[in-house]
Amino acid sequence: MSNSNPAPEPYVPGSYFTETPTTAGNEATGPASARVGTIVWGLIVLALAALIIVAQLGFVTLNGTYVLIGLMIGAGAALVVGGLLSARKRDNDTTTRKS
Repeated sequence: MSNSNPAPEPYVPGSYFTETPTTAGNEATGPASARVGTIVWGLIVLALAALIIVAQLGFVTLNGTYVLIGLMIGAGAALVVGGLLSARKRDNDTTTRKS
């Protein structure tokens, strides 16, 4: 008799898997949301670009030290608030009651 299910090929170091490995209990819950750090750093870069453009146009004279202090305070506050909101959202998810 012939077996319709061929035996799996042995693992060869350096080879690539062609199938996606699955693990029990890890189900896809949808697309991942953006990370807080990514959003904050994007906002920092946009703020710096806007400040440089405004300074080059001559509308405002900026002190670099004060600009950096303000950006660091704003970025730190955004990271803390974003982390707290993310933790709060994560705590509201249903638990599996497994330790």
